[in-house]
Amino acid sequence: MTTLADAPPTTPRPTADSPTRPRRGRKLLRGPDADPAWARPALLGLLAATAMLYLWGLGASGWGNSFYSAAAQAGSVSWKAFFFGSSDAANSITVDKTPASLWVMALSVRMFGLSSWSLLVPQALMGVASVGLLHATVRRWHGPAAGLLAGGVAALTPVAVLMFRFNNPDALLVLVLVGGAYAVVRAVETASTRWLAFAGALVGLGFLTKMLQALLVVPALALAYLVAAPSPLRRRIASLLAAGAAMVAAAGWWIAIVELVPASMRPYIGGSQTNSILELTLGYNGFGRLTGDETGSVTGGGGAQTVGSQWGATGWGRLFNAEMGGQAAWLLPAALLLLAATAVAVGRAARTDRTRASLLLWGGWLLVTALVFSFMQGIFHAYYLVALAPAIGALVGIGSVELWHRRSHPAAVPTLALTVAITSITSYVLLGRSATFLPWLAPLVLVAGLLAAAGLALLALPAARVLRGRGVAAVVGLAVVASLAGPAAYAVQTASTAHTGSIVTAGPTVTGARSGPGGAGGPGGGLLSTSEVGTQLAALLSADATSYTWTAAAVGSNNASGYQLATGLPVMAIGGFNGSDPSPTLAQFQAYVAAGQIHYFLGGGDVGGNQNGGSSASSEIAAWVAQAFPSQDVDGVTVYDLTGATASGTSAGGVSSNV
Repeated sequence: MTTLADAPPTTPRPTADSPTRPRRGRKLLRGPDADPAWARPALLGLLAATAMLYLWGLGASGWGNSFYSAAAQAGSVSWKAFFFGSSDAANSITVDKTPASLWVMALSVRMFGLSSWSLLVPQALMGVASVGLLHATVRRWHGPAAGLLAGGVAALTPVAVLMFRFNNPDALLVLVLVGGAYAVVRAVETASTRWLAFAGALVGLGFLTKMLQALLVVPALALAYLVAAPSPLRRRIASLLAAGAAMVAAAGWWIAIVELVPASMRPYIGGSQTNSILELTLGYNGFGRLTGDETGSVTGGGGAQTVGSQWGATGWGRLFNAEMGGQAAWLLPAALLLLAATAVAVGRAARTDRTRASLLLWGGWLLVTALVFSFMQGIFHAYYLVALAPAIGALVGIGSVELWHRRSHPAAVPTLALTVAITSITSYVLLGRSATFLPWLAPLVLVAGLLAAAGLALLALPAARVLRGRGVAAVVGLAVVASLAGPAAYAVQTASTAHTGSIVTAGPTVTGARSGPGGAGGPGGGLLSTSEVGTQLAALLSADATSYTWTAAAVGSNNASGYQLATGLPVMAIGGFNGSDPSPTLAQFQAYVAAGQIHYFLGGGDVGGNQNGGSSASSEIAAWVAQAFPSQDVDGVTVYDLTGATASGTSAGGVSSNV
């Protein structure tokens, strides 16, 4: 009795080291001679369509996430702010992440000026590059059809469309991690320590982009090389140690510098309670994300965070729930099914088999990341799921093509039919959660998918030989369209919708989803929304601004960011992102005021406080200012002039005795 693994490929597959593959003089439109004629035009079409989807109407999102936009603006005028990732050019406090993604935006702003396009176009281009690099990685071992399918699935994942049109760190994170996967593929081919070290360096750059999240792919990358590289075990282990050293060096140099520079010579480390980058790395942005113990994190009511309310219920179904499902789950069941089926198919292959190595790489990436996301109890947002898109795309592309090559086996085509049926049912469920969004699409996708699945099942029958040629192409085409129609509709809707604020989601409104805070704010903004700045207030803040270190101060980075982006002037973000960092303390703020370094204090919006055990310094500062200084209303914002007479009639400098 034969098994799926015994079935040889029905058609030959090109490989990267094929002796017939020319290495120089390749023409842009033709591609390698070993590829079919359609391969290169199809790739160019995929990249062009992806670029159009990611760049279309991009300016409608304005500043996007103004928290990061303000830091990019600061880095464009101050190299010190650039290096540390400061929220303002006067370097009061940093953002609560490592700054690699800010470096890209700040350089763009330096070259092209401050605008939504200079901030957001780099993200879109990184998205196109990620799709192209994923295609190249998958195609190298599994052919152009697998690469195109992988790239197309990733490009149309709704949360990928969202993040590659937004200025969170996730765009750069995905790009460098896919680059790391490509480097591992190259390393496995020849047991190359240099390529593996390059993969480690790219993961290190991922750490400088979004800290410990980048390390979720490390087990998969390491396991693929350890199992499949064609060299003795001792050499494989030595190469992995070298790659680990490269990763530590690529990530650690910046951490070491920040930790060694005296606190008086650098900005406060936002997101930490002790002004420590190590605390931020291991606590708020590290193990605290797993346990939920994140001192200073924003919570629903400003108190202790409870699992199942602010960040949603954890568990196996988290990635499919009302809030998360439409982001990336469309082909997640298909990816898991194809992973299992293809693993069975290569079960008896040699240790160095490249298909198994691909499954270890992309399957490990998917499983580890999905499990962590499903059960982490700390801060969790739907847009994190963009990290799953490359792995889902790769597994769908690889699994579909590998099973199709083995279609002579009676289990291969029925497995593909089952995959299409499950995908169409998943799409039907996810589309049904948005009752007002294209209500005709859900039943159409279901019917088309089930018809395609039935057609694929018929291909496994001996009597189906009459369907060869165009009939087979029609069935396969219908299966692909039915599987991608749902996420494609969500992707287009996402691209046609402006997204601003700190917490964003892809796709239309979904019944039963939590309505997260964020979005555009009003006068005075909020801890999670941006301040809207009127012309009168902008003129007031800009007048005589060069006489002060900070033209104003406001509680929370999002409050401050709106004023800073409107004027291009440094605005102190008291308390950092959540308003809960002890930066500055009341005594330090009073000293700044006494020295005449801050012109205005801007009230309104949410006031920080003791957020999940964080500092209450911002509340103390706001209370002191309200008691000590008279206020005026300008464009709906409460403005306190810190340089004039206090409410008690003394000059602002008189507060120095309180320091």
